[in-house]
Amino acid sequence: MLHIELQYPIHTLENKELLPAGAILTEETLRKVVNSNGRAPSKNMSLMQFNTVRTDIFEFFNNPPYKTIFENHEDTEDVLGVMEQVVLPLPVLESLEYFREYDFHTYRHMLMIFALSTLLAKILVPDYQRRIHNATSGPSHDLGKICVPIDVLLKRDPLTKDERDILFQHPVAGYVLLCYYTKDINNFSAKVARDHHERMDGSGYARGIRQHDPLVEIVAVSDVYDALISPRPYRPVTFDNRTALEEITLMAQSGKITWEVLQALVSLNRKDKPDFRDFEVSLEKRGTPPPDNSYGKTAPQ
Repeated sequence: MLHIELQYPIHTLENKELLPAGAILTEETLRKVVNSNGRAPSKNMSLMQFNTVRTDIFEFFNNPPYKTIFENHEDTEDVLGVMEQVVLPLPVLESLEYFREYDFHTYRHMLMIFALSTLLAKILVPDYQRRIHNATSGPSHDLGKICVPIDVLLKRDPLTKDERDILFQHPVAGYVLLCYYTKDINNFSAKVARDHHERMDGSGYARGIRQHDPLVEIVAVSDVYDALISPRPYRPVTFDNRTALEEITLMAQSGKITWEVLQALVSLNRKDKPDFRDFEVSLEKRGTPPPDNSYGKTAPQ
């Protein structure tokens, strides 16, 4: 049952307020928000043909460790074929362009989650149509960050409690926005946006539910992996690839995610690309997290 109290307003990129701070998000209030969009569903456009997306994705593919992950030509072509079929509401694409201009880290992150989750779905989800279903969620999973002030997204120091709270509302904001733009409260991409920080053991946010949808988990694990290996304002040095995979291994050990997604991700990072079902992930910890990492830290009150 949907029942979430909002601490902060949810608004569109044009600053149209959809829900005020203090509102209770229920299925009924969500329907009202969707119905307030009196226009027809937003025009859909091809992601790969929008502005510089195609060029940017190919550039990102050539950077480590993605150069190894996407080095199999046949797999990469198959993934690109799926990606070519994906169309998204124009406001989602305009939000991507907003991030490209003001927060390139988030722009790049959203595109790479789109690509990596599509590749993992190829390995883990045999049903081709479900793979497309999953792929459409990737580039929009962090859409709700348009409701987070840019200075918070780019902050290098530990966040204050208020800043952390508004950041932690982004999954719910993305859920509302995607339902609004698609005029569909059951839209799958909206579900992924809402639940991509939830965990199998109920330790995640924003609702603290036990997350068991395998397609959502693919996006969730891709999200964690890319966040660890990529530059971030709050972390001057990235996690090296081994340490990042060790961090995700700890998540599997503690029951936050399934082993299968981790095994598939580790397999993609190996030159020979072994069948993920044929090997065990090493539990040996040899990596060291980077110094001066402000992620997860809250500034003193």
